Amino acid sequence: MTEPDSTATDADGIARRRLKSTAVFAGWTAVSRVAGLAREILAAALFGTTGLVNAFTLAFQVPNLLRSLVADSALSAAFIPVFTELEEKKRAEEARRLAMSLAALFALVIGLITLVAIALAPWVMPLIGGFEGEAADDLVLYTQIMFPIVPLLALTGLVMAVLQIGGKFGATAFAPVLWNVLIIGVLGISALALDGDDRLIGYSVGIVVGTLGQLLFLIPFLRGLGPFPRPRELWNEYVQKVVVLMLPVVIGLGLINVNLVVGSAIASEVNADEGVQPLNLAFRLYLLPQGIFSVAVATVLFPDIGRLAARKATAALRATITTGLRQIFVVLIPASVGMILLAEPIVRLVFEYGEFTASSTDITSSALVFYALGLVFNGASLLLIRTFFGLQKPWLPTAVAGIGAVLFLPLAVGLAEVMEIDGIALATSIVSLVTFLVLYALLRRELSGLGTPQLAQGFILSLAIGLIAGALAFGVWTLGDELFGRSLIAQIVNMSGALIVGGGAFAGLAFVAIPEVRGLVRERLSLR
Repeated sequence: MTEPDSTATDADGIARRRLKSTAVFAGWTAVSRVAGLAREILAAALFGTTGLVNAFTLAFQVPNLLRSLVADSALSAAFIPVFTELEEKKRAEEARRLAMSLAALFALVIGLITLVAIALAPWVMPLIGGFEGEAADDLVLYTQIMFPIVPLLALTGLVMAVLQIGGKFGATAFAPVLWNVLIIGVLGISALALDGDDRLIGYSVGIVVGTLGQLLFLIPFLRGLGPFPRPRELWNEYVQKVVVLMLPVVIGLGLINVNLVVGSAIASEVNADEGVQPLNLAFRLYLLPQGIFSVAVATVLFPDIGRLAARKATAALRATITTGLRQIFVVLIPASVGMILLAEPIVRLVFEYGEFTASSTDITSSALVFYALGLVFNGASLLLIRTFFGLQKPWLPTAVAGIGAVLFLPLAVGLAEVMEIDGIALATSIVSLVTFLVLYALLRRELSGLGTPQLAQGFILSLAIGLIAGALAFGVWTLGDELFGRSLIAQIVNMSGALIVGGGAFAGLAFVAIPEVRGLVRERLSLR
């Protein structure tokens, strides 16, 4: 009797685990993005796109930038490879002690940075945007209220990283749902209890409440992954290794968020009364499909990338990255086409309520079109960057990010003079394309090849499918718009019809043309 192939069995088990984790993470991430969109819809209805909401948006983006660098990106990308390397060397207790050392170090250092930032905000923040008078004063106030989210989210990021290493992706994906729900609750109370722009103060407080709430929610899920010994010291060789890795990770993974803040500052100079918030809302819609899928793929694959890199399993690593990129292509390219063709009706349906006017729809949807051009390149770059971090060679993507930052500023300023905020969005897309191509070339050299024919085929097939599905969706929406008009019910019917027809065409064509989609469906069915 032939013995079962244990290697094949292990590979099947790993594939199933990845698929299940990706599905769970993507599902909860989708819910969190919908909750985040609901938060943005409520804020848009209350505040529109003119006035002090532009100062609030920029004020939130500054601590949120530090949050995205320290909590979401730099910490997990630098910590997970070191943690998993210790586990691979059978030094689990030392790995858990590393987590506690980092928690204590970040609470102390980032807490002090936060206090300094709050103290210096009256002098620093007016230099960032083009706001004057009351708007400049409120910019400072909103920043001071929201800056405590930085240390809270640094600790949250560490807890999330430990949970993801332990395979508890569901809790980490649900936490942002809770964050948004708590903010919506506080914003709703503020809308009832406060008047006018005072509600923006309530919104600021709600962001802090939501941030604290999600950290308290996650901590109990650490049970079973410990014990976590008290740190013997705050600084040792492994803490140093994580911190050293963090600097290039901050630059490498934070480019898109840095560009958002820089772009918002440029937008406030171009149009302080209505430049920042439309750009911000277009950016949020642009990130929606990436946040649901490519972030899920990169997050779930990252611990495996670290393990494969530690084992020097280059062939398996190449296959993992090629498959991940093809999966990102098949989702984000059609999503990009759909956004470009249906930008105006999407923005109108999602945001045009209350203080958000038809003029707001025009300026926001126009920016969304130019953002959408770079969607797939930004999403794919996320996986490539994390691969470099898994290989513990973070300075390569750091150099690429530096090139992107140098390119973005003059490009955004120059295009903004001609195209206003559309130019800032277009500059973001151009930089996303350039950085993706450079990252791909460097990773291909690093891994001695990277399935280029398969990736090119996947890109072309995904683009063809996206164009066909997008054209069908646009045709259905155009017909519905002519027949039923633009009442709220009519908009819902028209967009639903477009999504059903376009989504159905996409699903059918992708199943027939792309092997990964067929395999994904079969694996999903076999998990039931």
